[in-house]
Amino acid sequence: MNRRELLRLVTLATGSALIGSELLLSGCNTTEAPSAFTTLSENEMAFLDEVGETVLPATSSPGAKAAGVGKFINIMIRDCYEADDQQTLRDGVPAIDKASEKMHGKKFLECTPQQREQLLISLDKEAKEYQQGKSKFDADQNELANKAKLDNNASFRKEKMPPHYFTMMKQLVMIGFFTSKAGATQALRHVAVPGRYDGEMEYKKGDKAWSSK
Repeated sequence: MNRRELLRLVTLATGSALIGSELLLSGCNTTEAPSAFTTLSENEMAFLDEVGETVLPATSSPGAKAAGVGKFINIMIRDCYEADDQQTLRDGVPAIDKASEKMHGKKFLECTPQQREQLLISLDKEAKEYQQGKSKFDADQNELANKAKLDNNASFRKEKMPPHYFTMMKQLVMIGFFTSKAGATQALRHVAVPGRYDGEMEYKKGDKAWSSK
């Protein structure tokens, strides 16, 4: 699975184009001035490991926690995200606890695996509905920007609607897992490159996808 194929998979799974995809494809060199963000705490990264494990749990192959997605997310948001998106992701940690307390009467890490799954399914639905509204908002802003350009209105500035924090988390969990050694060599089938071409390779329903890592 190459990088662009992974981006398509993430888009289908989250109902949203990857946040920061331009920077990911270009090597994560932000043009924005350094923000106040430095790094996630160990507790925040451990929390994201548990969120990731609920999204992609261990089965016959390792899950997201074994792949260290918390540390991966920390690197990605530090190096590839602008200040507003960094804050959205960080604010998502207490937001999940707040949603968990509302649904189950206790914090996310205190919940059973089944309760965690139930919560994240609810947040995923919420995030996808939010994204629908965001897509319309962004389209309206683009239309206004085009009109301002035609009118030579140099003072117009597009407004931004932040992404949903769970969309960001789920996207980064998937990327972190499927680009990890565990995800690429155990969750996906893997053949070292270079390999031979086989135009009649047998495929049975339920077989794992191939990795090109």
